[in-house]
Order: sequence, then C-alpha cells, then structure tokens
Amino acid sequence: MSEDNINGLSHLIDKEINSEDKILKPDFNQKSGREFLAFYLQSKFKQVLAFDNKAEQPVFLSVKHDFIQRFTKRLIKQPEKRIMIGITGESASGKSTICDKIANTIQKFDMPVTILSTDNYFNDISALIAKYGTFDKLRDNGYDVDSPNSFQLDILKEDLEKISTGENIYSPEYLPNGTGISVPKAKYIESNKIVVVEGMASMYGHNKDIFDVIIYVETDLDIRKERFLKRAYTERNQDLENAEKHWQYILGAGEKYIKPYKNCADIIINGDTNLEYFAQILEYIYTITNNFED
Repeated sequence: MSEDNINGLSHLIDKEINSEDKILKPDFNQKSGREFLAFYLQSKFKQVLAFDNKAEQPVFLSVKHDFIQRFTKRLIKQPEKRIMIGITGESASGKSTICDKIANTIQKFDMPVTILSTDNYFNDISALIAKYGTFDKLRDNGYDVDSPNSFQLDILKEDLEKISTGENIYSPEYLPNGTGISVPKAKYIESNKIVVVEGMASMYGHNKDIFDVIIYVETDLDIRKERFLKRAYTERNQDLENAEKHWQYILGAGEKYIKPYKNCADIIINGDTNLEYFAQILEYIYTITNNFED
C-alpha cells in the first residue's frame, strides 16, 4: 500500500473535520431527518468508493449496486433495530482480523459494539473425540467439521434474533483445546447498537437473512495457505502431515459450504488489505457521517 494513499486519506479526514461549511445536524428522531441521512450517506459512500478505487490495493473489491439504498432504507424504517453485520469467508481469509479492526475502530469513537463468533456454536463432539482419540483421526474417519450439520444453528438463529431486538444473551462456548467440548450458555453477550458476527455459520440456513450488511472476505489462495499452516504449527501444534491434510479438507469444504455465499455478499473485502489503510477507511466513513454542525 502506497504511503500516498494513507496520507491522502488522512488529509481528507482532517479536511472534513476542520471544514467550516458543515451541514446542520438533522433530527434523526424524525423520519424526515432519517431520510436526509439516507441521502447524505449514499452520496458520501460513493466518495469513499471513488477514493478507494484509485488505491493500489483497494479495500473494496466489490459492492452490490443497490446495497447502500437498501441499507439506508432500513435505517429509515427501523431506526430502533440493531445494525447487524455478518462477516464470512474461507478459512484463513482474514475475517477475524477484519472483524477485530472494525470493532476496534468503532470502539475508538465510543460507539458500543457487540462481537459474536459463530465458532462457539460448533456441536459438542467430545464423545466422538474420545472414541477416535484425536480431532485429526475423527476428521480422517469422515467427520465434516465445516458442514452446517456440525453447528448448533437453531440456537444461533435464536440468539441472533434476540440480539437484533436488543436482548442480551448467553452464547455457548466451544473450547479450543482439542477436547471438542461445547459449554452451553457460557459467554455473556451484550446487545449493543452495532453487532458484528463473524464466522462461516453466520450464513448457514436462514441466519444470513437477519443481517443488514453481509461482508465476504476474499484472499489470495497462497496467502491463505501460508496463514493456515503457520497457525497450525504455532497455535494448534499440528505436524506438517496433519496440517497439510486439514488444508486439503478446508479447500474442499470452502468450495462446498462457503463460496456459494459470496453471491449473497453486499460487500467483498480484500482480506490482504493494509490494516492501517482499512482503519482509515472506517474512520473516514465515521467522520463524513457524523460531522454535522449542532
């Protein structure tokens, strides 16, 4: 990523903040105020896309032509509803990193945000692991870990519906220690105004229908493999043979279970984007949509 892009965006943010020609803040409690915001958001988002399109390594690979209109229409009609953002992508695409960057940037501006990982909705497979000895042996005997059948989708759907209406929940917690244990209602999740849900299961079944924004993270295959193998060695203590076996498994699972949802995405993001530049894009979006004269 060129320093010119980062410096150029910093200049635009400063220019927006220090502008003396600001619009009087509308009353967002009134429908007319929300309609103005919708029109304003549409025009400003086009500015963001135009700037990013000129970057050497753009953040936005694709945006559905009607996304911003649909999103702003929802803001007008249901202002009380939580803003639900779903993030998916194949394994090692960078979706968790993108999710964290979105959350950190939102929190920087003192905006409450909820983060929910759907990996905690894996089925409890402790009995199967005890039977076969290890997760790798269980996989080698045909267990399809990325299949929709491997998740507690009914519980996830119920939890997403509750969060979207402002209800706090207790989600399950899947222990990442190789035991396959899932602890019911173990993690307290507060329903904040912005809810970011990350993981492949976010799109399974009818879960995708609850989101206002669906983001698909796409990354070069070689970069994904490098990330995956590094994670296998350092975090999961897998030997090379098992790591390679599991990489081959997730390639097939990604084609079968994850890639079809790329067509559902409102936004496709570059998973190898410069994170500093990505954070600035988010900051620019925040600035241009909150920089009104009181």
